[in-house]
Amino acid sequence: MMDVSFNTRLRILMIANSWMVVLVSELWNPWETSDASFPTKGDSSDKFRFLLNYAILAPSSHNSQPWLFNIVGDEIELYADRRRALPSVDPHDRELITSCGAALFHLQIALHHYGYSGRVRTFPRADDPDLLTSVGFGDRRNPSEEDEVLFRTIPKRRTNRMPFEQRPVPNDLLASLENAAKKEGAWLHVLRDESRRGKVADLVAEGDRVQMASASFRRELAAWIHPNRVVSHDGMPAYSMGMSGFGSGLAPLIVRTFDVGKGQAAKDRQLATGSPVLALIGSETDAPSDWLDAGRALAHVLLLARASEVWASFLNQPIEVPELRTKLRNELNVGGFPQLLLRMGYGADVKPTPRRTPGEILMRPLR
Repeated sequence: MMDVSFNTRLRILMIANSWMVVLVSELWNPWETSDASFPTKGDSSDKFRFLLNYAILAPSSHNSQPWLFNIVGDEIELYADRRRALPSVDPHDRELITSCGAALFHLQIALHHYGYSGRVRTFPRADDPDLLTSVGFGDRRNPSEEDEVLFRTIPKRRTNRMPFEQRPVPNDLLASLENAAKKEGAWLHVLRDESRRGKVADLVAEGDRVQMASASFRRELAAWIHPNRVVSHDGMPAYSMGMSGFGSGLAPLIVRTFDVGKGQAAKDRQLATGSPVLALIGSETDAPSDWLDAGRALAHVLLLARASEVWASFLNQPIEVPELRTKLRNELNVGGFPQLLLRMGYGADVKPTPRRTPGEILMRPLR
């Protein structure tokens, strides 16, 4: 019998383990979760664990997925995972909490679909700012028509960074999106004046130049960009930014090393002016509770838009740079605080980005 050294056996084990990771990643696809798999006869833990398959499909800054969940009896707690914070682009965790708000909305819609009202308590413990909400099943209820539309749309929503068609988005849909944001305690302001759209596009470009000139910003961004062949459950694959082949492998290095602000500014300004819709989500005040509401409003708006085949992506640069956020607020003469800047329109389908498994976002194993 051939004598295999310990080091050789170790290398074989490591290779086998890496292949197993790839295999599991390929087999598990939350974007294809089966509605029929809901554990109707399971306990609360079984049900919440299944419902997380929909919560994790929410958008987040850099696809960082900065949320953790903890199942406690008949409730599930949502925590801000500050280990996934983005200190350069989001030093106050505003976008982090907004992302958690979007995940909360997805969870609420899933609860509604399966016949629960969903009882939500926000910031239930003043001594723990990381605990954002506690969610219970609530009373039994029949889902509304909108609940069902939004639920079916969850697996179809992606951030689409590609150029959009020039086909206009109907005004009645835009009015519905404004109402959706209002329902969640925020507001949506659609930029209809062309001169203001141009000035906002200029602020987007200025934001690119400011951010890309910062080495710390570039390092942080590059850390969340992955070559297409890398198996990861978070971050932004290069294909989500229109990169393929050999170029996808160089993307993190290029972003980290070079100030590409001038080129990025020109590209994003063109995306802004060429998109049928530019819209701002904002809030009356600027506290963590407002950020959470803005996240829920974002998810509601994105799902309702996608249900009508409208895509969206973000141009948040003027909000992420403090001095530009003030300029944006003054330019648009809106009451309150800008939280997110969206571009929307019709376009070709795009691939979804990866997600962490429910087991990876649970704070402790289920008993």
